[in-house]
Amino acid sequence: MTANRRRNPDPPPRRARTAAPARPGDGGQDRAFRQAVLLVVLATMVAIAVPLRAQPAPPDRPERERPVGTPQAVGAVHTLRQIPEACTRLEGEFTGQAAQPYRLRAVPAAVSCQPRARYLDAAQARPSAAAGWVLNDVIRVPDAACPSRQAVVRVWRQPAAGPAPARDGQGQARIYLEQARQQAAAGDIAALPRFSAQLATEGPACPP
Repeated sequence: MTANRRRNPDPPPRRARTAAPARPGDGGQDRAFRQAVLLVVLATMVAIAVPLRAQPAPPDRPERERPVGTPQAVGAVHTLRQIPEACTRLEGEFTGQAAQPYRLRAVPAAVSCQPRARYLDAAQARPSAAAGWVLNDVIRVPDAACPSRQAVVRVWRQPAAGPAPARDGQGQARIYLEQARQQAAAGDIAALPRFSAQLATEGPACPP
């Protein structure tokens, strides 16, 4: 019976699958697509970065940003700002007087200080953006006895009208005392940078 049983033939061998041949031009299309995506990314980065570039401060915005100062008591003399270029220190004081609630003074630095700029009184300099001055700093000092009232000192800077002074061996552009005297004698004081400060009192006064 076994001899009469039909034997099944062996299954044919399986053929190995071969990868489809690469189409000509596929690599070039991939590279072109990647380049297009890269260009889009770069264009987006440039569009974001351009508005973030540093822009010059507007005339009503100071070059230096600082928070409101510490409240000061009446009669307490305090330093507002050092101006080393002009060998000058600005100091103030609340007076408690209605006619002049705050007093601003420009105090010269040590005799050994070598100025590279001049400090002028605001009444003499009349600083303003229209006159070529740059708002350099705004200092706000509250009155400790009346926090709603603040002394506001605006520091102005006027760039030199002429070429910058020559630098010394330390790389500093200094104006020495004898050199400043020579420039003054020659009428060349306007060539130096200048600083000035204006005082204002802002905010409502507190009842006595």
